[in-house]
Amino acid sequence: MASPALLMRVVASAYSVAEKAATIVRNVMAAGDLAIVEKTGANDLQTKADRLVQMSICASLARKFPKVTIIGEEELSTDEITEELIEDGHCEEILKRTCPAQYTGIKEEELVIWVDPLDGTKEYTEGLLDHVTVLIGIAYAGKAIAGVINQPYYNYEAGADAVLGRTIWGVLGIGAFGFQLTEAPAGKHIIITTRSHSSTLVNDCISALNPDSVIRVGGAGNKVIQLIEGKASAYVFASPGCKKWDTCAPEAILHAVGGKITDIHGNSFQYNKEVKHMNSAGVLATLRNYDYYASRIPNTVKQSLMP
Repeated sequence: MASPALLMRVVASAYSVAEKAATIVRNVMAAGDLAIVEKTGANDLQTKADRLVQMSICASLARKFPKVTIIGEEELSTDEITEELIEDGHCEEILKRTCPAQYTGIKEEELVIWVDPLDGTKEYTEGLLDHVTVLIGIAYAGKAIAGVINQPYYNYEAGADAVLGRTIWGVLGIGAFGFQLTEAPAGKHIIITTRSHSSTLVNDCISALNPDSVIRVGGAGNKVIQLIEGKASAYVFASPGCKKWDTCAPEAILHAVGGKITDIHGNSFQYNKEVKHMNSAGVLATLRNYDYYASRIPNTVKQSLMP
């Protein structure tokens, strides 16, 4: 049997690496010292978990795939890597899947991996543990084509017998797995948006959509999971602030199940290694009915947010 295509090997490794990351996230919290650092302010935090997880993910993937470009959220030196941070396993089930034909010839140097070691750091520090995700997005030719999202605390309120944590993965042309795909209630407009980065513009944009309800939670990964599990109809964030490592993995998983994510103007995100990291023109994402929401974004909002 032919050996699995590079893309499937990267995704299979990223799956195991994300599970290791989740263990680190839980261990740091259990030890009780988050070692919080403010980066640009009180809503832009970094913890010991962010630092250790990024080192673990980047070093583990770089060791296996040395020519892949890996871009992580945190600016860290690489000389502190200890062997206990390295994960060299892979998910066998992913390797058994057939790689979509358009991705079989990809070379290592053509891939860019975008890593958010702990999406929802502020919520993590405040004990809102179900908001937290680990994001590993894989891009080729500027497009998000595969992603892994781990929720370290999935089920954390479900009692002692519940299995803690889960890993969701997806590849364009194969689908997405590890969750139950569910559409939001028909005819309901449930908007999900930022919890800690709100503004007049963010709220004006939401009001213009005339929602039945608004859910405010942390983490881009968490918001996209709410879309694919039918808890929300649209993720709307009319503000700069989101970065490529926030959207790459969720975009791949959302697109793999027929959803759509763009900026507020309807432009696709680009994920080549030279691209600027900020998604300056906000985020609009849905599992279904994208055009309904896109057509209702006010021009005043669009004019305030230039790509």
